[in-house]
Amino acid sequence: MCVVRAHEVTKRFANADHLALDSLDFCSPKGKITGLVGPDGAGKTTLMRLLAGLLSPTSGVLEVLNTSMPCNESDFLQQIGYMPQKFGLYEDLSIDENLRLYASLQNLSNPKERIQELLEFTALSAFGTRKAGDLSGGMKQKLGLACALIKKPKLLLLDEPGVGVDPISRRALWKMVQTLLKEGISVLWGTSYLDEADKCDAVILLNEGKSLYQGTPEAMKAPLQG
Repeated sequence: MCVVRAHEVTKRFANADHLALDSLDFCSPKGKITGLVGPDGAGKTTLMRLLAGLLSPTSGVLEVLNTSMPCNESDFLQQIGYMPQKFGLYEDLSIDENLRLYASLQNLSNPKERIQELLEFTALSAFGTRKAGDLSGGMKQKLGLACALIKKPKLLLLDEPGVGVDPISRRALWKMVQTLLKEGISVLWGTSYLDEADKCDAVILLNEGKSLYQGTPEAMKAPLQG
């Protein structure tokens, strides 16, 4: 079963010389980690924004959680957790304040219990009063992940979460995301790092808006042995 399905999805921005996404066809399996792999400018962030409902495709059919995109219904969008590449939280607010704000925006019924769960899950419990602007790169990513998970989404979109993060924090973040699969959450992980791609269940290799390969990391590496 596909959590995301794309058919001939194309995106062109106004006044752009080339397509940001060029006739993409793919299926992202449910309950797995799918890596969106490619260099800067490959189209990863554009695709993430389409999946999050922030942009509309120029043409083609895009379905997320069996719903045609774009869809602006609040109940549907709350099933998608999106963590953008750039840290987008309020740096003058503390960890606790950022989480309470996101819980309020998502109309969470029992925010205190959920926030405590996420603080423990991300190992941020001891730093609740620290301002987001004073956090290390790894801790900022953990806070961003906690905010994206505030309403227990069915689909988690992570746009290059390993960029600017030290190797130890990257490994910790990866272990946290793998744990989420046990809760039935499907993950799309954008990355330009091949070691991260190698850990995914499936990969979609992008370059200049086109899909060059889709399948398992093992099959992608097989022709390169030796």
